[in-house]
Amino acid sequence: MVIRILLADDQEAVRTGFRLVLGAQPDMEVVGEAADGRRTLERAAALKPDVVLADIRMPGPDGLEVTRLLAPTTRVIVVTTYDLDAYVHTALRNGACGFLLKRSGPALLAEAVRAAVSGEALISPSVTVRLLRHLRPPAEPRPPGPAPPQEPLTERETAVARLVASGMTNAEIAAALFVSPGTVKTHVAHIQRKLGTRNRVGIAAHVWDSGLAP
Repeated sequence: MVIRILLADDQEAVRTGFRLVLGAQPDMEVVGEAADGRRTLERAAALKPDVVLADIRMPGPDGLEVTRLLAPTTRVIVVTTYDLDAYVHTALRNGACGFLLKRSGPALLAEAVRAAVSGEALISPSVTVRLLRHLRPPAEPRPPGPAPPQEPLTERETAVARLVASGMTNAEIAAALFVSPGTVKTHVAHIQRKLGTRNRVGIAAHVWDSGLAP
């Protein structure tokens, strides 16, 4: 399978660099580029890419709003120079499948694309722990604490959710719990359904908000 990618950044030099890095991967193809949010939405609708790499500070709508609009049907990875908590929080709450700093390097960029396609989320290591610990509900008033899941998590699902929140991959969770990666993948899918989350980051947010974090 060749992963089809749309690049969204208002700096041509950044798009060129990403195109060179990702185009060199045997399983990836850059199918389009956009320099602003409006064009990103248009290109995404026309090209139907597997993954969109979106900068935050683009002419409107910005990358955070683009993420919110595309995330229900398209995997979006936010790639930015800025790791402000407000940006990280909003991007992930809007359904981003990853959050990378532009200085993360080419290897991490390609890894994040593959993770998004496989249903996982990759976050720049330099912000991961701080980011997860500070995931909080939006500023609008709401009852304290996360909404309880419609179905309670089983003991094993809770254990898996805590390990997801610690940043472990399916393979690492499988090794820690002495089960197969396929079993972990099934647990993760069940947890996402019960919590109503779009991805692993949503699971992590629930764990931290619930006080279940390791």
